[in-house]
Amino acid sequence: MNAEELFKKVDHTLLKPEATWEQIQNLCDEAVRFHTASVCINPCYVRQACDYLQGRVPVCTVIGFPLGATTTQAKIAEAQQALADGCSEFDMVINIGRLKMGDIDYVRNEIRALKQAVGEHTLKVIVETCLLTEEEKGVMCDVVCEAGADYIKTSTGFSTGGATFADIALFAEKVRGRCKIKAAGGIRTREDMERFVALGADRLGTSSAIRILGADPS
Repeated sequence: MNAEELFKKVDHTLLKPEATWEQIQNLCDEAVRFHTASVCINPCYVRQACDYLQGRVPVCTVIGFPLGATTTQAKIAEAQQALADGCSEFDMVINIGRLKMGDIDYVRNEIRALKQAVGEHTLKVIVETCLLTEEEKGVMCDVVCEAGADYIKTSTGFSTGGATFADIALFAEKVRGRCKIKAAGGIRTREDMERFVALGADRLGTSSAIRILGADPS
């Protein structure tokens, strides 16, 4: 794949807690220049970014980030505010503890509630693969699809590990085209990007795409 094709699959990301508006603005400028799939930013900057971009690049935000341990109602309220601010895509973190307890209905119902809240807009579900067993990863492939979400996503990038080739291969095998796949966290080289796509990833979440692809940000 050439760089332009890869950029079109990138959620150009800046989720650091110390990120300033100036840095977010620069992220937006880069996204416009390189035609990325979206900018992925924290909710506090969504309205500013939407006003600044004026539809040139979709704005994506994170919900219940990075732990996923807030209540369903809090996640819904967060998503509704971001939607009102102009957000197009939403990456929510599941309640990992509930999954570990075996409360699959809770996790499924929460995803379904978030999808209902954002409607036709894109919902990506972060399952934080580094904290899950192989069985739990397989369960979540079914749960995400059953709940009507648009993507299953590997990682927040803020836990003990990011996307792996094995996890993307597993997702592709289990979801069987019922939803799309996003690899995020730990993408360090062009070869990583190309292999994740070859294995079935439709989106790549990274803050480093410009450096990885050797593009000139100036």
